[in-house]
Amino acid sequence: MIVSVIIVIALLIDAVVGEPRRWHPLVGFGNIASWLEKRLNKQFGKNRLLSYLSGVLAWGLLVVPFVVIVWFIEHLQTPQPYVEIILGILCLTLALGSKSLMQHARAVSGALKKQDVVEAREKVAMIVSRDTSESDEVAINKATIESVLENGSDAIFAAIFWFIVLGAPGVVLYRLANTLDAMWGYRTERFNYFGWAAARIDDLLNWIPARLTALSYAIAGSMLTALLCWQKQAKNWHGINPGVVMASGAGALKVSLGGPAMYHGENIERPELGSGKEPQVADIDRAIKLVYKSIIIWLVIIVTGDYLIV
Repeated sequence: MIVSVIIVIALLIDAVVGEPRRWHPLVGFGNIASWLEKRLNKQFGKNRLLSYLSGVLAWGLLVVPFVVIVWFIEHLQTPQPYVEIILGILCLTLALGSKSLMQHARAVSGALKKQDVVEAREKVAMIVSRDTSESDEVAINKATIESVLENGSDAIFAAIFWFIVLGAPGVVLYRLANTLDAMWGYRTERFNYFGWAAARIDDLLNWIPARLTALSYAIAGSMLTALLCWQKQAKNWHGINPGVVMASGAGALKVSLGGPAMYHGENIERPELGSGKEPQVADIDRAIKLVYKSIIIWLVIIVTGDYLIV
């Protein structure tokens, strides 16, 4: 039952300690990625192929060496019996972000409960990429809940999934790939071609975890509504994974998400997700509870499956 033990310990450490305040490895990785991108992401004019290939090269140079190193350590012949366990706990803990996500979400709800919309705008801007400077309370609620639901998949469940499938190398592969997507996976002039590989690889790695997360949200909330929203609405959302997670989560909470949002000075009309009323401040806390209930569901299944296999 090593897998179960590692996952439970990593989740407990993340819930209690959270992310390192200093010297987080992902911060260092991001700095390296920024340095390499500036040198490889050249303007190739109309030659899209070179832009695509430079993005693939950058991705490989950044991700593959770390995955290989972790794989080598995990499979190293050594008399120490706990190397695999310690390595697994370390890698998975650093890949998780549940405490940080929930702290940010609670900071937004706390500001709204004090009726301080200005502070709430500042807090929500830390977890979303949209412009929140003019957001009203409903828009802030939507942005926060959407972030909780989507990042619950990325920062918790996908990391656990790839640890189960491929061990420590798998979770390192996923977290680094997801980080590069967050940095490069934008359809802007700078990253449209260079960031293509990072975005597509992240889509691939998240395909199964996103659907397992959506199913978990459905089980943990209003199941029928969640499944109907997933079936009818997810395909209308941009990207193959976020809509699945957020449509199911919105349905599970019986709230309305999506709708217009401001990105880079442009008002974007997004598809409606979910069913029911506009979200209230209390629904942020309900979204957090939905994620925690889903974690419990995953743990029950993982521990039971591990026990039966043994």
